[in-house]
Amino acid sequence: MRNGLSNGVTLIELLIGMVILALLLTLGLPSVSTWIQNTRLRSAAESVQAGLQLARSEAVKRNTFVGFTMTGPDSSWSVDVMNPAQQLQSRTSAEGSGNVQIATSSATIVFDGLGKTSLPADATIQVTNPAGGACKPGGDMNCLNVTVAVGGQVKMCDPAIVAVGDTRAC
Repeated sequence: MRNGLSNGVTLIELLIGMVILALLLTLGLPSVSTWIQNTRLRSAAESVQAGLQLARSEAVKRNTFVGFTMTGPDSSWSVDVMNPAQQLQSRTSAEGSGNVQIATSSATIVFDGLGKTSLPADATIQVTNPAGGACKPGGDMNCLNVTVAVGGQVKMCDPAIVAVGDTRAC
């Protein structure tokens, strides 16, 4: 004979819980996918920025020419001492930045012993993810730019921000 207290859950309660969980996962999946794509973009942009800063600091430290080379349309790059030729560091796109594409006006940026570039004008490296969607505004992706000034300053910025005085703007 049962005493009126139930132990455990019924099959109906379990099925209702699973349906609610499935609905929540279905609703949250697009935002998680966008978050993952934005994280890949930021990772690639931060990697490019770190590589550029490494090239500049090594050029000043060694008082010689050091180059930062984008090795493909993906986020792969290398930092090399120019003379004598020596690779200091490299990164492949397989290191956490899948689907990310890089567009740049200069494939190699060379820093001299004073930390300045050999470029006639500022260089912009655009980090995008066409597989993830269009860049903001109007799209889901938060694409980023990495700019290198002629004086050697490296800055990561967001081209979608147009507010005057905002340090994140390009």
